[in-house]
Amino acid sequence: MYLIYKHQQDKYIFMSKHSSVFCAGEYATARADSAAGTIMVYKDRNVVSQLVRRAERAGFKAVALTVDTLRLGRREANIKNKFVFPPNLNLKNFEGLDIGTMDKANDSELASYVASQVDRSLSWKDVKWLQTITSLPILVKGVTTVEDTRIAIQNGVTGIIVSNHGARQLDYVPATIMALEEVVKAAQGRVPVFLDGGVRRGTDVFKALALGASGIFVLMFSLAVEGEAGVRKALEMLQDEFELTMALSGCRSLKEITRDHVKTD
Repeated sequence: MYLIYKHQQDKYIFMSKHSSVFCAGEYATARADSAAGTIMVYKDRNVVSQLVRRAERAGFKAVALTVDTLRLGRREANIKNKFVFPPNLNLKNFEGLDIGTMDKANDSELASYVASQVDRSLSWKDVKWLQTITSLPILVKGVTTVEDTRIAIQNGVTGIIVSNHGARQLDYVPATIMALEEVVKAAQGRVPVFLDGGVRRGTDVFKALALGASGIFVLMFSLAVEGEAGVRKALEMLQDEFELTMALSGCRSLKEITRDHVKTD
């Protein structure tokens, strides 16, 4: 996944964001841009500590804590197809760590694995715990309400990612673009707020920034089509569309993108 964020010189640049990575494909994505990290909290805190240490050694600049997958949503296609990982693929990001295995299940291997490994008791105290094991900035991914925004800031997070996990967790959850502005207002400029999900064109980037986002995340399906070259091409297209949208909207810099550019209730 990729993040466009505001630079100190009022420019926008691209960074990549990865969770569990799959072999050469993610190496190609990483070569197409630089990497940042995201984690879920496993029951075995030693696993989490090792992942954080590895991220620090690799030069990652922040940790994004995913908070909306304590239980996996009802992904009916996975259940119907009895989703399994091909035997030649492995969770490369967890190589060398004891995180259990994806054993065969009657429905979805992934759902069974998450149920067995991810800590359902995750709470705000775990943010405090993360702060004791790393000096990296900690962002919370999966916030969509004013209440959670305020609590996150009270607990010392350094950024918020408005995300509904691609709407794969809960049917009828609000689109992130609809939740963005209230989260931005609740943050009151104390921490940056990012948008995750629903971005398909450069115009979507423009709208998110107009509603107060500090940057956006996008999923790069182009990796499956053309590998590293596909990721580069998709990023170029997104950047070109965004620049064109700015030009046609009369914006010479990011600072000139304002709430007045979006008409909505």
